[in-house]
Amino acid sequence: MNPDLELVHTRRDESFRAWVHDYPHTVAKWHFHPEYEIHVIRASSGKFFVGDFIGDFAPGNLVITGPNLPHNWISEIGERETVPSRDVVLQFSRDAIERMAAAFNELHPIVSLVDDAARGIQFPDAVGLAIAPMMMELAASHGCRRVELLMSIFDRLSSCNERTLLAGPAYDVNAHRYMQSTINQVLSYIQQNLPGTLREADVAELAGMSVSTFTRFFRRHTGCTFVQYLNRLRINEACELLMCSTLSVTDICYRVGFNNLSNFNRQFLSTKGMPPSKFRALHQLNEHVNEHINEHMIAA
Repeated sequence: MNPDLELVHTRRDESFRAWVHDYPHTVAKWHFHPEYEIHVIRASSGKFFVGDFIGDFAPGNLVITGPNLPHNWISEIGERETVPSRDVVLQFSRDAIERMAAAFNELHPIVSLVDDAARGIQFPDAVGLAIAPMMMELAASHGCRRVELLMSIFDRLSSCNERTLLAGPAYDVNAHRYMQSTINQVLSYIQQNLPGTLREADVAELAGMSVSTFTRFFRRHTGCTFVQYLNRLRINEACELLMCSTLSVTDICYRVGFNNLSNFNRQFLSTKGMPPSKFRALHQLNEHVNEHINEHMIAA
């Protein structure tokens, strides 16, 4: 079975992504992405898969996966059972690591660490249990505190010599063959054409399916309808522009692919629990408070 492509969305004002999700979740499946990933399991037990490796996991399971290395964790739970905040995930690009190492020679051990992650690295559960609270705080932090926590996590991992390489040395990480799968071609097409007009019937035709077949196919792979997925991506892009640009709400509405301002406002409110203008105002308030705190610390 080919893994699905996960599109990792890093905010324009951030260098890496840190987040928490429950299980089951739409990304909790056999998947890959070009980014490195530090993945910690906080609850439940089951089987995990990295490349051609299959093993057992328990709370504290900590794995680093390299670019395009397929991976998945399957918890042993009841049919309708859920595991809140099971996974805490840190995702970053090779470029981000190399830029940090170029600026600070002290960070070169991190480059060696991620080089080994091409086959996947597992650390002792005790290390994962110790790092999990730092990862949780990182996922909720902003500004300089994120970088501070990131460095602490890398320091702990790079100084741990008890590591297990997971995928076999002959395992072939070939993202090109994965990208040939229909769902990955569909998701890539949606991402590339997000600002334009995207109709489910047109995408279904590109995938060589009837609309009804495509609807079932898309929900099975993403956990949501085509329109829900499209709106979610566009709202995420709108959030980035609200935080990182001076474009008006109206301009942002049309730039991300909505053709109706009232629909944009309605979808944004439904997704974020507030209108776009309030979202921007709260983000600006947060930035102002952080700047004030930093100025106070420098003055002290």
